[in-house]
Amino acid sequence: MKRAVGKIEEFLEIGGTKREIVLLILSGIALLISIFDLLPLPFNAAWVAILLCGIPIILEAFVGLVTAFDIKADVLVSLALIASVCIGEDFAAGEVAFIMQLGALLEDLTVAKARAGIEKLVHLTPQTARLLKNGREEIVPAQEIKVGEILRVLPGETVPVDGEILLGQTSVNQAVMTGESLPVDKGPGDQVSSGTVNQFGAFEMKAAKVGEDSSIQRMIRLVQSADAGKAKIVGLADRWATWIVVIALSAALLTWLATGEVIRGVTILVVFCPCALVLATPTAIMAAIGNATKHGFLVREGDALERLAKVTRITFDKTGTLTCGIPEVTETRSVLEDYSDQEILRLCAAAEQLSEHPLGKAVVRCSRQRDSKALGEAENFQMLPGRGVSCTVKGKKLMAGSRKMLEEAGIAVPQQAQKDIQGCLNQGGTVIYLSVNGQMAGYLMLSDTLRAESREMIGRLKEMKVEPVLLTGDNEKAAQAIGGSIEIREIHAGCLPEDKLNWIGKYQEMGETVCMMGDGINDAPALKKSDVGIAMGGIGSDIAVEAADIALVDDEVRELPHLIAMSRKMMLTIKCNLTFSMGLNFLAIVLAITGVLNPVVGALVHNAGSVLVIVNSAFLLTWRQRQ
Repeated sequence: MKRAVGKIEEFLEIGGTKREIVLLILSGIALLISIFDLLPLPFNAAWVAILLCGIPIILEAFVGLVTAFDIKADVLVSLALIASVCIGEDFAAGEVAFIMQLGALLEDLTVAKARAGIEKLVHLTPQTARLLKNGREEIVPAQEIKVGEILRVLPGETVPVDGEILLGQTSVNQAVMTGESLPVDKGPGDQVSSGTVNQFGAFEMKAAKVGEDSSIQRMIRLVQSADAGKAKIVGLADRWATWIVVIALSAALLTWLATGEVIRGVTILVVFCPCALVLATPTAIMAAIGNATKHGFLVREGDALERLAKVTRITFDKTGTLTCGIPEVTETRSVLEDYSDQEILRLCAAAEQLSEHPLGKAVVRCSRQRDSKALGEAENFQMLPGRGVSCTVKGKKLMAGSRKMLEEAGIAVPQQAQKDIQGCLNQGGTVIYLSVNGQMAGYLMLSDTLRAESREMIGRLKEMKVEPVLLTGDNEKAAQAIGGSIEIREIHAGCLPEDKLNWIGKYQEMGETVCMMGDGINDAPALKKSDVGIAMGGIGSDIAVEAADIALVDDEVRELPHLIAMSRKMMLTIKCNLTFSMGLNFLAIVLAITGVLNPVVGALVHNAGSVLVIVNSAFLLTWRQRQ
């Protein structure tokens, strides 16, 4: 018996959406031939629909009953099909099978399987490492590294395990773990995490956490556990299936016994088939997905909009979500009368033009955007990892970098400049000091800039009674500066991936429905854990998009309030559809009991109900929230 059931399950899994569409087209044509008697066939053409659409329904119902005594809507449909065929009402059987398979197709198109993006996370894990042993460098598999061993990491390479830098100065891109927009300078004694990228400057490190204990492996486990804990919404027709089957069978049997007419009992089974009920949810979801697509959202999980309608709290990553994710020169100051602010920017860009550091590249980019003048050739260029750069441009000795670089060169920072710079640092920015011919000439502040639409978007969310929360891996000052400027009251800074996961879990334990919006690999576990995950599709990482239920393709966060409002409108439409379909079913049952409807007319009536449900759902395609 188990082998037979297994074969049936294999049969049900053969093919896919394209096959279902072809079968539905053939079945639809056959039903038209049957009702209008278009071709002289030796059999009723409706049998094509019965075989192509009805047999899979009967098999699936059989498998569910035998393997798990699982009573779904297809059990009642199977009974109606068999009863209609037994009394010769072939068209009614074919029409019911066709409508049910149409509903199943719509559900297949809207409810996608969850894709965790685990494979792409695994690919981030370095496969090899440079092991230093007995004064020699040896390439070995990363999984063979042991705690305490000494490794070398070259510029551009990914750190293979967690550990501590012993020798060398560099800058590390930690976005994979913290989401920070700016690289972090590292030197002896500093910790580095697996999966982060060494920007420049080779360094030697001592392995501390390896294998399954490493940061990137912990990230993979977080994503897996978060995905497993997310509940999926069950179709309403299947949720009520047991009661529908009991009521339908009881009504049909009692009517048959009371009137002695089996056709009335069969008609009850036909009109009680939950076709409109099955179509009520997926048609509204499909129309809502179409609406969302027009506004830049790609809905990857069919039931995500159902969950989104219930959201009471939305957590945001900062970098790349509320901000642009690209460092910009936000302030330029000269401390010498001989130089204007614009000249300070140009001189700093001239010094940084050969630099590989992301901040140096940002300075050069911003200078060229604001001023078309040539920077001049940098001579005697020297780069000091973790400090800055020095060179000679047009006879001027330039140094651009950290305050420590200036102090080591014996260059003092004026008292007033120190106060102004501290104010810049309190806003969460990074400062580059510039000296000319051994004297401090000025400084630049770089920071991640707020998206123009973020403030308006947060305000509209609050009007909708959705509370915004900032969860970021950035430092406290940067988080408070951004969060405060757009009036987000709840801010959690310095969050690692597990911290974001824990905060979302706490909100869920409080009974809140939580949406998470982020763009980075470090956001993937939180996107999975939240009730609804929304990833930035343009600037965001592939792994964040894979972990999310919805992707914002064009990164226009101003459309987020519309998406939430539209999801609530979708749920209202679904409730209207359900109320109408159930009301029509019960009315049709009364008419079937009194003999007013026969199976064919009953099938047409509930078919008309299905059409009205589809039409009502279609209005969602063009719906727009009034502002």
